[in-house]
Amino acid sequence: MKQKILFVLILLANINLFSQQSKPNTLTATYIDIPIKLDGKLNESCWLNVSPIENFTQREQNEGVPATEKTQIAVVYNTTNIYFGIWCFDSEPDKISAQQMARDFSWRSDDNVEIMISPFNDNRNGYLFVTNPNGAMADVLVGDEGKDWNKDWNTVWDVAVNINEQGWFAEIVIPFSSLKFKKDSTQIWGINFERNIRRKKEQVLWQGWSRLYDVEKISQGGKLIGIEKIKQGTKIELNPYVLGGFEFSDGQTETKQKIGGEINFDITPTLKLNFTTNTDFAQVESDRKQINLSRFSLYYPEKRQFFLEGRNYYDMNIGREELFYSRRIGIDQSQEVPIIGGMRLFGKLNKTNIGVMSIQTYEKDSIPTTNYSTIRVKQDIFKQSNIGLILTQKYSKNSYNRVYGTDFTYSTTELFENKSLIVGGAIGTSETKIFDENEPNNTNNLSYNVFLSYPNDVVEYDLGFTTVQADFNPEMGFTRRKNYQMLFTELQFNPRFKKLPFFRNLIFKPIDVNYYINDETKELETVFYEWRPFGFVSKSGEFFEFNIQHLYDKPDADFELIDDVYIPAGNYWDNRYEVQFSTFRGRKMAVSGAISTGEFYTGDRQEYEFYTYFNLNKHLNISLDWQRNNIQLPQESFTTDEIGGRIDYAINPKLQTSMFAQWNNENENILLNYRINWIPKVGSYFYFVVNQELATDNKITLERTTILGKLIWRFAL
Repeated sequence: MKQKILFVLILLANINLFSQQSKPNTLTATYIDIPIKLDGKLNESCWLNVSPIENFTQREQNEGVPATEKTQIAVVYNTTNIYFGIWCFDSEPDKISAQQMARDFSWRSDDNVEIMISPFNDNRNGYLFVTNPNGAMADVLVGDEGKDWNKDWNTVWDVAVNINEQGWFAEIVIPFSSLKFKKDSTQIWGINFERNIRRKKEQVLWQGWSRLYDVEKISQGGKLIGIEKIKQGTKIELNPYVLGGFEFSDGQTETKQKIGGEINFDITPTLKLNFTTNTDFAQVESDRKQINLSRFSLYYPEKRQFFLEGRNYYDMNIGREELFYSRRIGIDQSQEVPIIGGMRLFGKLNKTNIGVMSIQTYEKDSIPTTNYSTIRVKQDIFKQSNIGLILTQKYSKNSYNRVYGTDFTYSTTELFENKSLIVGGAIGTSETKIFDENEPNNTNNLSYNVFLSYPNDVVEYDLGFTTVQADFNPEMGFTRRKNYQMLFTELQFNPRFKKLPFFRNLIFKPIDVNYYINDETKELETVFYEWRPFGFVSKSGEFFEFNIQHLYDKPDADFELIDDVYIPAGNYWDNRYEVQFSTFRGRKMAVSGAISTGEFYTGDRQEYEFYTYFNLNKHLNISLDWQRNNIQLPQESFTTDEIGGRIDYAINPKLQTSMFAQWNNENENILLNYRINWIPKVGSYFYFVVNQELATDNKITLERTTILGKLIWRFAL
């Protein structure tokens, strides 16, 4: 009898371990034929009569324990829209934390509710919608259960929030035309919900509340049923724009005028065809200028909305090398190259992700008109795995460059109880032809990678091997270095001790190694080894880590570090010590930073990074940052400084202003960017932008001012 009882207890424990599910794990949507006023009050008859779900369970701080505050969510729909009613009861409503209001806000420091929807019901891909007690809105296109994450994706939806003595309450409307789903008469969607109560550091989920998973792990969520005979709506969408403004420089005034736009067609309910002409990026914020103190190229993130939308359908990496880097299109040596136009086809067809793009740029100075094209296909196989291929081509009258690649990823949560395991590999080859040369040089042009990842809560382990041959040349991609073989491995422990005060979890990392050798000579080139004897995340949200680093580098030629200061070729072993820290961002004031000191080639280096955040109220947020390097070399000692600041003021979730400023003592100029972003109706945008550049070498002098207005209007046919 004791053995049987023990067996039952073990079985029940394992059921909880594997499923992390509670009943009900299905949510039924109710059809309505009455209008809903979007005000967050939830007083329509449909909300009063519906049966919401409320079985939420903690992921943090106490995994598997019922939520301390009551949360209810219900879903209703009509033929064109789906509505979410959200009740976030709070026993202390005066302590609700919500610092932000802007579109695409950073929600990890605010009370919020996150809705993860997978209309494909493929246990892989979907959409994440987030709101907070201020009615701020953020949306994310999620692929491969969070491995592909596109926060820059925007779609048409709306939210209204109401706060009273019982808590905060929200109504969300999402048009079916904003989502991609199969054309079935009866819909079954994957769905999950997460609520965060920041003052308690409490995170609760409806299903799949294990610390091994995030809400994006849609395979661990529940199901949304009851949706029938709906219309996806919009088949054609027009987004024309008109732009006008002035640029003042060197006493001259230049008028700027431009029109263009996009046309979107829904080829199938899950596949979108996009045409663009006179593509423009006037509203995009300036790049953050960086001082390069290494012998490798700097990486700048893509900020242009056109290329950010659907980017996960085009991406493919071989190790850390990107085969498709969209900043190669329309940007050359930090200068804009105008785009004539192009087309894109992206989306999902059954179990196949498809991304096709072809863009043509104008001729500019010595740069010829150039076509940039890519085809990316990724096929779902097994439960969570995929196999894919990519082709990129850059073609002009002078030359062409092509890259062919294929990759495979096997992902599972079933081999080691509910732990995640990912293994895979990729291989690519390039082909380059310059037309005035007889034969192309297409040898030593391979790149390949294999990897294993065990990304879990208490134990994390990664192992990978990458080769990039000397003549591998992805001109539409980004390579940090060439002609190398690299072995990478990392092991980290994050133990939790329930009876240990203050600490949520400790962090120990005995191994973090990047080992590079020359692919041709097999000689050692670079080693980065870091170990972390101590780190922690506190129960109040603070973070700290102490790292010891050992670095080896062997430049085979002298390289310029900065302004005629050169590092001689040679062999260098450096030892460094680093501290990183941050306080909880949900407070009125938060700070983060890093300090490191140690040897640097022929001398020494002290590096400082500090970031401060002032969340003054739900409308106004200010941040300041400063990076300094003190470098002492035999030939010269010098200091670099980079300073930046941002002021964001949101009048409401659809009208916000921001000002960004930056300066560094290498470029010796101040860049100012001021922007107003107004959403006059959902899906349409108006931008007013002022960019200024001021020289600071001798005295502060205004060199250039650009003032632009841009209106983008959405027409749904």
